[in-house]
Amino acid sequence: MADQKQQEVINPWGVKSWTYLSSLRQQSPLIQCITNFVSMDIMANTLLAAGASPAMVHSILEIPDFTPHIQSVLINVGTLTPDWLPAMKAAASVANQLGKPWVLDPAAVGASSFRLKACLELIELKPTVIRGNGSEIITLSMASIGSTKGADSLHESSDAIESAKSLAKSSGSIVAISGSVDFVTDGERVVGAHNGVPMMQKITASGCSVTALIAAFVAIDPTHAFEATASAFSVFGLAGDIGMELAKGPASLRMHLIDSLHRLDQDTVLDRVTITSFS
Repeated sequence: MADQKQQEVINPWGVKSWTYLSSLRQQSPLIQCITNFVSMDIMANTLLAAGASPAMVHSILEIPDFTPHIQSVLINVGTLTPDWLPAMKAAASVANQLGKPWVLDPAAVGASSFRLKACLELIELKPTVIRGNGSEIITLSMASIGSTKGADSLHESSDAIESAKSLAKSSGSIVAISGSVDFVTDGERVVGAHNGVPMMQKITASGCSVTALIAAFVAIDPTHAFEATASAFSVFGLAGDIGMELAKGPASLRMHLIDSLHRLDQDTVLDRVTITSFS
């Protein structure tokens, strides 16, 4: 008990992050991922490496039977089509009815009016967490499309903090911004997760994957989604830090990131997780 108190004084966020990760490994929650074709493989492997159980179930015909059994839902609009949107809304509605968390990833939301309208309609279904890059969060906050570079951000994560706070207040969701520093806000509090390396941005769907990990952490403790989201950001970034020590480029970093996530131990998490308050 004395050792735990000492650890909390030294790195309270490290303690929280390890609690989420170790609980995830013990409980192996079922995470339903309605996501884009690009991200399915790495997202599933990220969840498996962390200890969760992924299910890429997106047919609206399966939602009534399957979704009631999940612990959280992830909705990612990266390769959105009109055929998929009803299933996304149905899964979010089931999660809400059953008091289970769901997470929205508004990938490339500024690319088209169709995509923006779909995301705004999904936000009306009260996601527990919204995770995007700086440009995506600014677009959602303004509810209008502008200059875009697909799923890539034209803004630093710090540029979107005020937009994220506004979006959190209007939506009731925790809002998370990916970037060189990953920010999380509930509209009042703001924290930044500093783990991670720039080359992670060269791995396709790395952002999608961290959203999946957020969904898994939030499944462990839905009542503390703010803390779960920040911890997921830092744990994923820490796996990238360690993976980069062995990687020669984006392809090998992808492999070593997943391996490092699987192998993270208590001492490493307590020592190296870095989350600071900005509010």
